[in-house]
Amino acid sequence: MDISGRHEEDGEYLMVAAAVHASVDSSRIRSVEGIGFASVREGPTLEATVDLVAEAVGNLPEPPACPIVSEHGEFYEEPADRIGLSFQPDFKYVESIGERETVQAAHHAAYAARGLLL
Repeated sequence: MDISGRHEEDGEYLMVAAAVHASVDSSRIRSVEGIGFASVREGPTLEATVDLVAEAVGNLPEPPACPIVSEHGEFYEEPADRIGLSFQPDFKYVESIGERETVQAAHHAAYAARGLLL
């Protein structure tokens, strides 16, 4: 998953999260099962970020059985075990090239969706 738009623009916020449900191996994406989106015009707090991501994951065509994966910065460098308390299934930070590629795909999707909403 990835979030675009944590910065204030023209006096307001528009954060867009994209959750990409993908099958990956250690070095690449094997298939994309679906993408879920969510947006909010709230300021970027930890609580707003967690809620936004939960909504995006909930908007996937099927609930994933695999962990939710993000970069550390999405949740303000909070430990994964703390953030994981808010999500089902598990949560973790990027560990492999395949996971990084999936987060990158989510980044492009979130950025593009935000551009459409502006």
